[in-house]
Amino acid sequence: DGEVHINELKNGNAEMFWNPTSEVRRQRLKRHIVLFEEQTDFESERLWQHVTSAINKGDQHKATQEKFVLEEEQRNAARERRENGTEWKPLLFQHDTTTNEWHYKYEDLRPWDPLNDIAQFEKNGILQTMERHLSTRMSNHKTTCINNQITRHKRSAKDCRRRKTSDQPSNHSQNTESSCSTPESVQELSDDDGKYFGFGSLCAQCGKEMNHLKEIHSAVLSLQRAQQDIHR
Repeated sequence: DGEVHINELKNGNAEMFWNPTSEVRRQRLKRHIVLFEEQTDFESERLWQHVTSAINKGDQHKATQEKFVLEEEQRNAARERRENGTEWKPLLFQHDTTTNEWHYKYEDLRPWDPLNDIAQFEKNGILQTMERHLSTRMSNHKTTCINNQITRHKRSAKDCRRRKTSDQPSNHSQNTESSCSTPESVQELSDDDGKYFGFGSLCAQCGKEMNHLKEIHSAVLSLQRAQQDIHR
């Protein structure tokens, strides 16, 4: 987010290559890193601190020296493991023998959910996502509602069958049998109309949370459309 110049060594001419505006600087992604004092010895910022310091001071010779020291330490450590027969076990990466590539163990490739995801952060090298868990609460509450209604439905069907077996067969009992038949299998929850088929409408809490989610979703879509218009 700073100025970048191209310097021609032959004639000493300097040319502006990149000069970000204040708007570009405002749009930069915010970087969240672990505090330096909380980092382990092998985390990049701590491990390469002397190289970074030399680069920031413009001392290319010092930066090269510090880089050589680090790489030599790594070579010596690898040589010692080889002589001792110690196997190197990566903490955060695993090897794919099919593609012969290394992959991060905790990669999260799912799309970002603006309704449920709050922030993504790193702790002990593991990327994690802070979530609202609203959808989980709604899912659990829906399950409870379904189970309660299934229980009531089964109880009423059981009572109905008990009445049928206790009554003497007659024209009246034959007429009432059709209105007291065994319920069919429970149909699955439909998210399209927000109702449990076969069990009536949502309970008050489910309906309230469903409407709240729809309002949030509508607001997010409106913001996305506005951002797209601004971008165009």
